[in-house]
Amino acid sequence: MHTMWKGSIQFGLVNIPIKMHAATEDKDVSFRSLHHKCHTPIKYEKVCPVCEEKVGKDDLVKGYETTNGDFIVLKEEELKELKREVEDRAVEIIDFIHIDEIDPIYFNRSYYLGPNEGGKKAYALLREALLETKKVGLAKIMIRSKEQLAVLRVYNNTLLMETLHYPDEIRNAKDVPNVPEKEKVVKKELDTAKLLIDQLTTPFEPEKYVDEYREKLLALIEAKKEGKEVVSAKKPAKKDNVTDLMEALQASIDKNKKKTTRKKTTAKKKATS
Repeated sequence: MHTMWKGSIQFGLVNIPIKMHAATEDKDVSFRSLHHKCHTPIKYEKVCPVCEEKVGKDDLVKGYETTNGDFIVLKEEELKELKREVEDRAVEIIDFIHIDEIDPIYFNRSYYLGPNEGGKKAYALLREALLETKKVGLAKIMIRSKEQLAVLRVYNNTLLMETLHYPDEIRNAKDVPNVPEKEKVVKKELDTAKLLIDQLTTPFEPEKYVDEYREKLLALIEAKKEGKEVVSAKKPAKKDNVTDLMEALQASIDKNKKKTTRKKTTAKKKATS
C-alpha cells in the first residue's frame, strides 16, 4: 500500500510515528479525448488569451480573485512561509468525542494510519484506549496545503482517520428550494410506508452492492476489444398503472411479500429434499 504521508499522532505528551495510506480508491472508468480523424490523444495547452502566448509552469503565479474581478497576487515564498507556520507534520488530537455526535454530512475522505518505526506500542495503546472508551479523537492535520479537521477511530483493528468538512463548508439546508415546512400526513399512508420500510430492512452487507453501470461498461469495452458484436435485449415498457401514493406503497408491499414467500418456499423445498 502506497505511503502518501509520514508524520506522527500527538495527544497530550504521547507521540506516535505513523504512515498514512488512502483507505479508498476511485473505480471510475476514465476515457481520453481523441481526435476523431486519427484517434490521437488531444493535448491541452495553457494559453494566455491576452498575450496569445503559450504559458509554461515557470510563468504562472497564484492569484486570489476579488468580488470586483481584480486579483491579489501571492508569491510562492509567502505561501511556503505561511504553510511552515501551521504544518508540523503531526496529527494533533485536540479533543475526544462520541462519533454519533457528528452528522455524516461532515465526513469527507478516509485514510488508514499505520505505525512507523518505533511506534507500534504507542499505536496499540491509543487503539485500545479508543475501543475501551468508545470514543474518537478529534484532530487537526495539514494535507496538501489545507488544514483539515479529522476524527481518529478504530476500523478492523487499524486506526482510521476521516477528514471532516468545517461548518462553514456545509451549505445551509434551508437554501434548498421547494422543501415543504410541514405537510399533513395521512395516518394510513404513514403506516403503510412504515410497513414497507420494515419489510425492506436488512443488515448492511456492503459486498452485495455493486456498480452495475461500471460492470456493464467494462464488459462493453472487453467485447469491443475482442472484436465481438455487442447487442442488448430490449426491455418491455413499464406499465404505469399506479395512480397515487397509497397504491404505490401497497403495490411495493405486495411485490415484496411475493418475493419473501418464494424465498421461504424454495428454502423449505431444499430443507426437505
